[in-house]
Amino acid sequence: MISTASQAATHFSVHTHLPFLDNQPVTTMLDSCKSMDQLRQIHAQTIKTGNISVPVVQNKIMAFCCLREGGDIVYARQVFDKISQPNLYIWNTIIKGYSLINCPEDGFLMYLEMLRRNVKPDQYTFPFLFKGFTRDIALACGKELHCQVLKYGFDSNVFVQNALVNMYSMSGLIDMARGVFDMNCEKDVITWNVMISAYNRIKRFEESRKLFKEMVEKGVLPTSVTIVLVLSACSKLKDFETGKQVHRHLKECKIESNLVVENALIDMYAACGEMDISLEIFENMKARDVISWTAIVTGFANSGQVDLARKYFDRMPERDYVSWTAIIDGYLRVNRFKEALELFRQMQNSKIKPDEFTVVSILTACAHLGALELGEWIKTYIDKNKIKKDTFVGNALIDMFFKCGNVEKALIVFKEMPQKDKYTWTAVITGLAINGHGEEALDMFSQMLKASIRPDEITCIGVLSACTHTGMVEKGRRFFANMIREHRIEPNVTHYGCMVDLLGRAGHLQEAYEIIQNMPMKPNTIVWGALLGACRVHKDADLAEMAARRMLELEPENSAVYVLLCNIYATCKKWENLRQLRQMMLERGIKKNPGCSLIEMNGIVHEFVAGDQSHPQSKEIYSKLDKITRDLKLVGYSPDTSEVFLDMGEEDKESAVYRHSEKLAIAFGLISSKPGVTIRVVKNLRMCVDCHQMTKLVSKVYDREVIVRDRTRFHHFKLGLCSCKDYW
Repeated sequence: MISTASQAATHFSVHTHLPFLDNQPVTTMLDSCKSMDQLRQIHAQTIKTGNISVPVVQNKIMAFCCLREGGDIVYARQVFDKISQPNLYIWNTIIKGYSLINCPEDGFLMYLEMLRRNVKPDQYTFPFLFKGFTRDIALACGKELHCQVLKYGFDSNVFVQNALVNMYSMSGLIDMARGVFDMNCEKDVITWNVMISAYNRIKRFEESRKLFKEMVEKGVLPTSVTIVLVLSACSKLKDFETGKQVHRHLKECKIESNLVVENALIDMYAACGEMDISLEIFENMKARDVISWTAIVTGFANSGQVDLARKYFDRMPERDYVSWTAIIDGYLRVNRFKEALELFRQMQNSKIKPDEFTVVSILTACAHLGALELGEWIKTYIDKNKIKKDTFVGNALIDMFFKCGNVEKALIVFKEMPQKDKYTWTAVITGLAINGHGEEALDMFSQMLKASIRPDEITCIGVLSACTHTGMVEKGRRFFANMIREHRIEPNVTHYGCMVDLLGRAGHLQEAYEIIQNMPMKPNTIVWGALLGACRVHKDADLAEMAARRMLELEPENSAVYVLLCNIYATCKKWENLRQLRQMMLERGIKKNPGCSLIEMNGIVHEFVAGDQSHPQSKEIYSKLDKITRDLKLVGYSPDTSEVFLDMGEEDKESAVYRHSEKLAIAFGLISSKPGVTIRVVKNLRMCVDCHQMTKLVSKVYDREVIVRDRTRFHHFKLGLCSCKDYW
């Protein structure tokens, strides 16, 4: 192989005369060198003249290759290998060079070779070496190198101490980092900054705050880096008071403000809900970047002022994936899911690539809307574009598939996940429960315990829901009774609500009422609502009146209570009670929330309300609905008007149930999809008896699987049967 030196010499000799080399000392030429091409030519000249053996020349060539932008570490290593006895500066330079290009293993190997050649490190060697360490390298050899620091007597050197603190914090050994920090008697502001940064990195923001206060008490003047770090901690803690103190320090210590500091201030005040102050800083900025704008958008979005957030988002001169995710999250926060999906489409058109946080947000929107097609597209996009598939993304995919009624794909994602946390298990247990797979949900809970994953309150809700949706009363009773003893979880009001729902649906109304009376906390509307729903199923008007009265004491404007009680009166044929309640609703201005159903076709979510005629295909939809009704009547369908509480004739009542939103959505699904394609509908209210009966027949007559997600559960209709076994 031709040596580097001879290659360089040959390269130089074939070139024409180079004026910049004339009559200049080689050190001057190296100082004015602009590129690797020029360096190679100078290197060749030094070989020709014999200057390559001069230490200062070697130092400058190595420094250019290792430390300058546009340098070449491979060339540096070739030069290094030709130096018979590299001095300590050269060893340090190549170690630092490897750190700068994120090759810590090579840097570490150079350090070992340096020791093998009996060259002792100095105060610069360890900071250069530690700087490039990854977590794995730090864990593998950090403590051993710490011993070397002690051996060579650099344990009191502030630069080495700072590097050790940073190295230990990078490896997750925060207590070791703090131990080094506390033993350091010569702390400078950089030492404090490194430790505060370490706590921020592992989200121990309270420690960051405490450390800053201690720093101020010891009279150490903060820098702009300190200010940004502590403001970031205050932002996460939503600590307005400390944030104000930090802002005051900024002014009192006359620290020069810059764009990064101003952005941190905007973010802190916005996170604390102080949008007026945040906006004032923003408006007075001399220069803004995408981070400044995103902080304002995020602040308004998080405070629920999504329209104001959108106003600033639309004004942004440039947007990145963070700003797009912030505005999408804003719409999710206020349950405007369709607009969130529309924004995602705009993001795609803008050629901005989403990250794992964006896809989690979009999967959340898909889950709420039942938009399975788009959700599946997102999964394909994640796989194709190698977006980080962490537990958050995996959990979001599981949640989306379950909430779209696709149990099989949710379980596939679960099985393929390399790491599962308690949220993963809880999502699967809850998803199986609401889709009517109660036994499987309980089996999954047993597997969770075998995997040594400790359940939390939400997991317990999932288990109780599984028992509720499949009528497993004894198993539910047993689990509830053992929550404290076996899982050390004190039942909260939601768990009591689940028990009332479980017992009430199974017809144990008196036992359900006794649980409410003996609860250790005051029952809320969820608990009373569970009892009221059970009274509807079992036609107990007297207990229903009492439950409704208690609910209205807590939420006088809750229209759902009035509607449910009206349904109960209508079912029990208590027409006078119904008339009086209807009159009360009119006097109080209480209006029934309209039924609304969503269906996704070809990636677009269509929305229907009861009696809706606004859809572009409305004429075809109603024509199809007429045909469906005729076809179903041939196999015995008769409209069930028992839950229509309006004072009208039977024919008008039939007309009222005929126009329910899920019927319109199903008719649209039948005319918009090929035979055999599953129809998926999401409804905002509980499915009525008539729609439930009709959908069972649709699944049989048209040989279609129909999946309806109503307010409380999933109904999987297939071959004339429903997964809920008419228990909902």
